[in-house]
Amino acid sequence: MGKAFPRLKNDLILRAARGEETERVPVWVMRQAGRYLPEFRKVREEHDFFEVVRTPELATKVTLQPIDRYNNLLDAAIIFSDILVVPQALGLVVEMLPGKGPSLPNPLTSPEDMKRLKKKVDVHKELQYVFDAITMTRHALEGRVPLIGFTGAPWTQMAYMVEGGGSKTFSKAKTWIFQHPKESHELLQRITDVSVDYLVGQVHAGAQMLQVFESWAGELGPNEFEKFSLPYLIQIARRVKAELGPEKAVPMTVFAKGAWFALDKLSDPSSGFDVVSLDWSHTPAGAKTVSRGRVTLQGNLDPTVLLGGEDAIVEETEKMVRGFFGGADGGMKYIANLGHGILPDVSVDAMEVFLKTVHRVGREVAAERWNEGEVEW
Repeated sequence: MGKAFPRLKNDLILRAARGEETERVPVWVMRQAGRYLPEFRKVREEHDFFEVVRTPELATKVTLQPIDRYNNLLDAAIIFSDILVVPQALGLVVEMLPGKGPSLPNPLTSPEDMKRLKKKVDVHKELQYVFDAITMTRHALEGRVPLIGFTGAPWTQMAYMVEGGGSKTFSKAKTWIFQHPKESHELLQRITDVSVDYLVGQVHAGAQMLQVFESWAGELGPNEFEKFSLPYLIQIARRVKAELGPEKAVPMTVFAKGAWFALDKLSDPSSGFDVVSLDWSHTPAGAKTVSRGRVTLQGNLDPTVLLGGEDAIVEETEKMVRGFFGGADGGMKYIANLGHGILPDVSVDAMEVFLKTVHRVGREVAAERWNEGEVEW
């Protein structure tokens, strides 16, 4: 039995994820531990990207950097890792090339190449460094905020494994699903099985919330999404919760970037997800109309707004928070975030303006609702 974790002092985001009333809007930011931070860039000057990921002490250090810098402004930490540790665990080489991003030098060029993948993956052998980083970070946070764990969704992982990196068209991965649907489903299922074990392991290690990143969902049309993405997303959420059981299960978020057409089905309680994270293609009113209060919504400021100067940040952030959190249909089931990861050229001051605006406006809206008798604290 390991040392007990410190008592959680700020559970705002967990309450919002469970659909409970909150006294203000909780906020965190995708890629909040990243290249926009000078202290992160300093670490990267001395250490390779995957060295940081695979060294629990370094992963803990960079996970805490935004929490320390923006004291009491962020309501969650997210473990510093990468979605492509799953393809690595399956046996593929993944490199992070400066100025280019992820590269898989020996991708799956045909279904025959699936023979190169490990048939059985022991996540405690292949990914123990992530579990160790989570446990270490939980202790280092000292209960200040909850810790989020994550994985990449199967279609997104498959796309990288077939393309060999990012792509403008994803023509190779999409050719697979049309020419080799049976083998595509087999590959997606293998990724799903590893992902379930991986997420369950993260919770046992100390993660208090989970997010599944379907970053390339929008590269699929609605029909293909329903065949090659949605079933595996649902399977992950249901199986993770079933394996953890009601006492251990944590809130789960899905981020299907670009799949605006999938919001209704992702919001259905049968999907297994508690939170649906939105990109900036959704309006608050439209998203609330489709989701109908069945899930907590997260998002969705266009990340480039943070490059637009203080006035633009304040104006657009206030519009977003009031749109999602306010009004008779607000329901207050909302977590503020960006519509994708924070960009590397955003200033630390711009991030602070965004966070402070979310806090201010969220408190104002909550007070307005209290004064109108809509909620009781």
